[in-house]
Amino acid sequence: MQFGEVSVPRYVDPQERVRDIVAASLQALSEGGLAELTLRKIAQRMGGSITLITHYFANREALLGAVLEHALADVDVVLEELEQIADPRERLRVALEWFLPDTEEALTQERARVALLTHQGAEPVIRRHLQRMEPAMRSVLARAVEELVPAEELDDTVDMVRVWVSGIALSVVEHPEIWTPERQLAALQRFLKLLSFGALSAGERAG
Repeated sequence: MQFGEVSVPRYVDPQERVRDIVAASLQALSEGGLAELTLRKIAQRMGGSITLITHYFANREALLGAVLEHALADVDVVLEELEQIADPRERLRVALEWFLPDTEEALTQERARVALLTHQGAEPVIRRHLQRMEPAMRSVLARAVEELVPAEELDDTVDMVRVWVSGIALSVVEHPEIWTPERQLAALQRFLKLLSFGALSAGERAG
């Protein structure tokens, strides 16, 4: 630096930094479970001091809360996307494909979710999140099938489809070497063929 020059700190977008911290936290959870989610360990993963994290999150509970809210925000995004799809069967396909952990990012999130499930009894913030998350997941599925089944069959249909998406997601976490993205999509296509319902009129949906 030349004499007389002033060093100007590089601006860091706070929202971008929070997203980076959440991404590092999800990676930590997916690799080592809740034991890896400490402020110091996340800072180390990001190549900085612990103040890198505490500037945005005062403690681990706050960080964990942000990680959990990230998943809920994804629900809002997919619901908005589904509203733009006019064809009910295409809406169903898009919704089910959203549940597939068929990318590295999606698989990381699913592994992190499974890791957190085992700690819900000891961590109130996790338990509270799961109490919100399951209705949110079901809301996506309900929007996906509500124009394909009579109203009195909606809850049972959501139950069935929820079991399927949960099962394939867990299978991918357990055996990612078997459940390649291509195999996941093939299983989805087969499942869609097995679903026999077609689009209903408004009167048929209402019963």
